[in-house]
Amino acid sequence: MTTSPPPVNGQVIGLAHYASRAALERVLARSGTTFEQSVALRAVSDNGGTVERDRLVGRLTGALKIEEPTARRTVDAMTAVKLLEEPTAGQVSLTDAGRELFESIRTAGNEIAARLYAGIPAEDLAAAGRVLTLVTERADAELAEA
Repeated sequence: MTTSPPPVNGQVIGLAHYASRAALERVLARSGTTFEQSVALRAVSDNGGTVERDRLVGRLTGALKIEEPTARRTVDAMTAVKLLEEPTAGQVSLTDAGRELFESIRTAGNEIAARLYAGIPAEDLAAAGRVLTLVTERADAELAEA
């Protein structure tokens, strides 16, 4: 007897998120990096290596659904340990150490993703991406109304 997979819902999405994040957290733990810091490193890298501090804080609060003071502490801590530097007032840039750390995290994360998504047809991944993007947009709208 074969059991059908459950339809997509919050529990299924959450279980997939926590399982894949746990795999990434093992990589982060080896470098002493928090998940929030890894998201910040990606955000700065995605912006060419330099970004306005307030924009980075906004990205962290928006993506991770954390409070602004928590996001600011994350950025401040990264500056204190020299993963980020402040080349001009109001901007932060990746340091060489920050860039190197991000590259190692990205490489390890890509290897994990390759294993997790191996063999899943591209059309299934595209459909899942569309559905999850729509769910995220709707949840963000719900939060904005609160």
